[in-house]
Amino acid sequence: MASRRFPRWVFGEGSEPDPRFTLANERTFLAWIRTALALIACGVALEAVAPPMQPQLRLTAAVLLIVLGLLTPVQAWFAWSRDERAMRHGRPLTAPSLMVPLAVGTAITGALLLAALLLR
Repeated sequence: MASRRFPRWVFGEGSEPDPRFTLANERTFLAWIRTALALIACGVALEAVAPPMQPQLRLTAAVLLIVLGLLTPVQAWFAWSRDERAMRHGRPLTAPSLMVPLAVGTAITGALLLAALLLR
């Protein structure tokens, strides 16, 4: 059965973990995907709605949100596969690698939007 599952480099090694852990890992992956969709939607909405604020700062914030939204699914895929392999080998799980850039990017976006509102 493991040889028919995708990707083989994840499912083709180690032993099958408790299904609850695999399903929790999949739910975490889907939560990251929802986060990516929200980031992209906010970036697009910022430019589509064009609220009355300083345009260059608004555009910078929108681009930053969209870039973060594009990086998040990549991180989600690698985190899902890394965690699934770790569970299959009985190793500890690691923290997602995009947590710090996502937090910093979100804080910078908030600061840009605050500045854009105050400078209008």
